[in-house]
Amino acid sequence: MTLRLFNTLTGQLDALEPADGTALRMYACGPTVYDFGHIGNFRTFLQVDVLRRFLKLSGTAVRHVMNITDVDDKIIRNAGAAGLPIGEYTKQYVDAFFEDLEALRVERPETIARATEHIPQMVALIERIAAAGAAYKVEDGSWYFRLAAFPEYGKLSKKDLSGMEDGARVDVDEYEKDSARDFALWKAAKPGETSWDTVIGRGRPGWHIECSAMAMEYLGESFELHCGGEDLMFPHHENEIAQSETATHKPFARHWMHVRFLLVDGRKMSKSEGNFYTLRDLLLKGFKASAIRLALISVPYRRPLNFTFDSLADATNAIDRLRTFRARLIAADIAAGENPQLQEAAKNARAGFFAALNNDLNTADALAPVFELVRAANAAMDGGQLFAADRDAILPVLGDFDAVFDLLEDRDAEPTRRALEWAKASGRIGEVAPELIAAQSLSDADVEALVAERTAAKKARNFARADAIRAELAEKGVILEDSKDGVRWKRK
Repeated sequence: MTLRLFNTLTGQLDALEPADGTALRMYACGPTVYDFGHIGNFRTFLQVDVLRRFLKLSGTAVRHVMNITDVDDKIIRNAGAAGLPIGEYTKQYVDAFFEDLEALRVERPETIARATEHIPQMVALIERIAAAGAAYKVEDGSWYFRLAAFPEYGKLSKKDLSGMEDGARVDVDEYEKDSARDFALWKAAKPGETSWDTVIGRGRPGWHIECSAMAMEYLGESFELHCGGEDLMFPHHENEIAQSETATHKPFARHWMHVRFLLVDGRKMSKSEGNFYTLRDLLLKGFKASAIRLALISVPYRRPLNFTFDSLADATNAIDRLRTFRARLIAADIAAGENPQLQEAAKNARAGFFAALNNDLNTADALAPVFELVRAANAAMDGGQLFAADRDAILPVLGDFDAVFDLLEDRDAEPTRRALEWAKASGRIGEVAPELIAAQSLSDADVEALVAERTAAKKARNFARADAIRAELAEKGVILEDSKDGVRWKRK
């Protein structure tokens, strides 16, 4: 079965396949590194991660390029206010971005392209646009794209731009207007701003030309897929199409994927509303990185996501259920043989999982058959009706699931530890949940030692000590679960 993904350009579900039959070329807009990324940003990066993981699981090789915008209006403004060169200013946020990606288990693209390292390619593209008669230079030395030279402008966003004022210009990198304007390709140097000496003058690139130049540098003049958040559709992606196709006379990207907005408690996320969260903010509240990952990908990319703390609690419980089931399945002492009902359940779960993701990357529908399989297998184990062949059939389904969702291995301690170290270094330790600090005071080895001591105390019928150990662990955020398979523990 072929993945069919909604294409913003055509307005329908289109098959997503490599043009050359070997590797699918995809470009995804990366961060503008003027601040820490927020959970709305990471929803987009996570949904793109689900896509690339599923493509690879399905046997499709991927050539994924992501840009780092390390020069633009905001960066120049913020770096100037901080009294720092832009390279020094952006480094902290570039490093933080990749640390956050690692915490959220987002695979790195095959190519990461920084804008400041591709100035010659941008200048060359502007020269091609000028040669096509669609770029012009103004008095201060800046270059603009002439929208009137591209009659198809608006074909991606489906905006009616017929009434745009010919020759009107906009100089800022980002703008929110239904009426389009000629946009800056190259901005002439201003006193104190970072700039480059080039054949088209001294200055620096506009935001839109950066992505076009870097995408074509690594993927060619025409490629299969361009991804990003829906906030980038206009004007950024519309401008990319206009300038690229004017220069090449080829379709820039055949397929466009846009991830919908994230709301927090039903409202737009903003600092003024007090509902603006970075990954670090949530980690310091005691939530696990894996739960944040699941909460941000469990709602399909084409639906708006209403993010709540209840949804994080639900994600935490879901992950605990999955991890407990897999541990129980692996450790269970079961007889040879098979249960035909479980064999069929495993087969149906795998088929349902692939069908859901092939149908416009429907992550919610992909989760459902996996949890149904967990329910059925747990019930069978409780009744002594799960056998060795059933375990052999179920584990590969969990493997396929985890190749895309990447939740089953507990790697949550390290992101939390890093967040705590960051909070200490930045003077924000007062924002850390007290139970999180208490939980971090116990290493895994400490927990194991106390669990072993409790087990010995119970065998010696010293129930007072056993209960005291359970209470001590609970106070420090460690929950014990007694079962017939032994004692399991987990951090809150």
